[in-house]
Amino acid sequence: MKVMLVQPNSASIVKIVLGTTSPPLGLAYLASVLRPEHEVRIIDGLTLDYGAEELKRELKRYEPDVVGITATTPTIYDAYEVAALAKEFNPDIKTVIGGPHVTFTAKETLEECPALDVVVRNEGELTAKELLNCFEKNVPLKNVRGITFRQNGEIKATESRPFINNLDEIPFPAYDLLPMDKYKFGNHRYGVMMTSRGCPFDCIFCASSTLCGKIWRARSAENVIEELRKLNTEFGVKEIEFMDDTFTLSRRRAEKICDLLINERNEGGMDISWSCSAHANTINRELAEKLKRAGCHDIYIGAESGSQKVLDFIGKSTTLERVSKAVKTVKQSGLNVLTSFIIGVPGETVRMIKDTIKFAEKLNPTYAQFTICTPYPGTRLFAIAKEKGLLITKDWRRYTTVEPIMNIPGISAEQLRKLLNRAYISFYLRPRYVLSELLSGRFFIIKKAISGALDYYRALKD
Repeated sequence: MKVMLVQPNSASIVKIVLGTTSPPLGLAYLASVLRPEHEVRIIDGLTLDYGAEELKRELKRYEPDVVGITATTPTIYDAYEVAALAKEFNPDIKTVIGGPHVTFTAKETLEECPALDVVVRNEGELTAKELLNCFEKNVPLKNVRGITFRQNGEIKATESRPFINNLDEIPFPAYDLLPMDKYKFGNHRYGVMMTSRGCPFDCIFCASSTLCGKIWRARSAENVIEELRKLNTEFGVKEIEFMDDTFTLSRRRAEKICDLLINERNEGGMDISWSCSAHANTINRELAEKLKRAGCHDIYIGAESGSQKVLDFIGKSTTLERVSKAVKTVKQSGLNVLTSFIIGVPGETVRMIKDTIKFAEKLNPTYAQFTICTPYPGTRLFAIAKEKGLLITKDWRRYTTVEPIMNIPGISAEQLRKLLNRAYISFYLRPRYVLSELLSGRFFIIKKAISGALDYYRALKD
């Protein structure tokens, strides 16, 4: 069959603020699994800036039998438009959608968008392969695990599919089907990789442990290095972001990946710069220094709050002291550290938010990210917000992490917006911080981010 996989164009904070996009890794994985048996094409509408006319042109040129679409919560309506365009072009096209949002709103998604035929829930590789075979043979879908679909005017859901245990068995993403020359940060070609799936932690604002399971599954270090080599030698990628929830969850595996990368460097092989995420409980000086020697330059740590009460409520499984120690350890190892903070958590007060801002300044990471607590479908936070009547809206386009979505007693939506602005201004316009960034030569990044953020806020008001 002819399959077109589409990432819709949409308003992207990252694209506006930093001027770059990332490869749609999920679609590339699907393509790698499907193309031994089917003809597959990927349209990265976000990176190529494709609107309706460009998509119509691609549909006419390719004439697909199946259109598969991916979407996050704020981009779901753009996905609906892609499905509608496909059906408008040819009503017989099978339209399929996957991703975190639709996994947890499958029935609602099909009710909201008549142009969609099937929702693929959770991990999509094996489900999509089986689904395409059913389409090709024109057999009923009732035995395909992990889908929600239409049948005789009703919406049916099959049993969930078990998660893939051995991730090394999944083929590398089909990078050759992506516009790899378009993914750049500065002058460097940029790529993303996922080296593990699943998360044993249980933060109330994150759906990862539900989407990919609470049991952490990791690719072997050798398999990771092989994919890195492919990206480097075949596509000229020199900068990688590991997208794992916690790259350092297994210190032994992280160290082995580092050892292999260090050997590559010493032997004149690939020289990759990279960044990753670490939970505050999973990093120590020895590991941080090895990450640095292996080419890592930035580590992302979720600090989230300056209130222990809030940390406990959101299920962060750490303490203010551990966060402080982790940030200090990473900085002393010569690595940049980006810490994330969330404001507007249910039960939080203005005083607690101000404590978070002060905590961020005290930690003094290289970069800080502040967002408004957003209850995404599939999270415990969404269930709490729904149960307590805290949701302001279910207009998914507004679930961007920079707009208040919940009513927080004692804090108005306008106050929350002002506190978010105050957090960024207080952190980034400190004389000490500005001077250090000027001396380090990194200030251009901050200037670009501030300029992009202002453009984004103006676009929101318009």
